[in-house]
Amino acid sequence: MQRPLQITLRDISHSMAVESIIRDKAKKLEMHYPRIQGCKVVVGIPGKHKHQGKEFNVRIDLTVPGSEIVVTRDRHEDVYVALRDAFDAARRRLEDYGRRQRGEIKARTELANGEPIWEFAEEEEMAFV
Repeated sequence: MQRPLQITLRDISHSMAVESIIRDKAKKLEMHYPRIQGCKVVVGIPGKHKHQGKEFNVRIDLTVPGSEIVVTRDRHEDVYVALRDAFDAARRRLEDYGRRQRGEIKARTELANGEPIWEFAEEEEMAFV
């Protein structure tokens, strides 16, 4: 990452364990897409709703060349599960972004009547055996 990782814990007491897990998971994201320019993670407890237990929100903002990827995972009672789900979603979005950049995903266009047409970024010949 070109910019340092930013971690914000809102309405939660500072925890080195949570911070350590966030750092590890952010480092693993770089294995899936090494050109990440910046990462900001916000973990918090939403609003003042009264529930059985505390529910955690996780928001991950990833800055990549030419775009920004935002992942929000709402309301899970276990902060570690909320982090896992959010970072899994971020990993999937980074992988999709990388595939789109390499032209491996079909581009969707529509005709005037609204029917979709799927096209590959580059035409490839298929050989049948």
